[in-house]
Amino acid sequence: MRWCVLLAVTLAACQQQAVPDYAAVFDGTAGRWLDLTHSFSESTIYWPTDTAGFQLEQLSFGPTDGGWFYASYAFSSAEHGGTHLDAPIHFARGRLTNDQIPLSALMGPAAVVDVSDRADQDYLVTVADLTSWESEHGELPDGGILLLRTGWGARWGDRMAYLGTDRIGADAVADLHFPGLGAEAAEWLVTNRGVVAVGIDTPSIDRGQSADFRAHVVLYAENISGFENVANLDLLPTTGSFVVALPMKIEGGSGGPLRIVAFVP
Repeated sequence: MRWCVLLAVTLAACQQQAVPDYAAVFDGTAGRWLDLTHSFSESTIYWPTDTAGFQLEQLSFGPTDGGWFYASYAFSSAEHGGTHLDAPIHFARGRLTNDQIPLSALMGPAAVVDVSDRADQDYLVTVADLTSWESEHGELPDGGILLLRTGWGARWGDRMAYLGTDRIGADAVADLHFPGLGAEAAEWLVTNRGVVAVGIDTPSIDRGQSADFRAHVVLYAENISGFENVANLDLLPTTGSFVVALPMKIEGGSGGPLRIVAFVP
């Protein structure tokens, strides 16, 4: 009898709880969606060694014999260009490939750490930058996505300003200059916090002058993914937004083109 009474009370309590209005997240009444993705085109910026860039071939465009309009294209691209995903296997043998990353590691609450007021072309985000942010906003959330705003997103479209060089080819890599995440800060994140991904508004998680890509290695060894060339971080609040980052799902891939968006309540 005691269990029957308990069950009846539990059911009554559940019935009184309001059903969440999930539709409000998508119809614009509960907040707004922001696109954090640069469009892919012939002008998309790639790493200097990816000399082909993005290519779009027109296969059909115009009226058909049946009387309707039809458009179709073929595209080609390296995995790591434009707004894209770095899967952990990109720098860590045996870690997750593109298609193995769970959805729970591609979406979550966002924390925007803004260093744009001090980031120069060789700046490294430090542990102090992260702890200073936390002293004001609280701990980085477990299962969250850390977004590093350096201000470099404003340079998108100007290859020289964005990369530090407009040269193409292997020799141009030595000329790269842009900010990134310091190795010590990456170590601090994996040791002390539970973020599932790190995004940045530059071409790489590591700065342009990195010779060992240590931030990549440290993060990806722990199956923490990277999002690079993220757009419009200046439009996001420091806290309170939620990110959904869904890459093209490439079986066995080390990365891929990424459509990343944020919901701001």
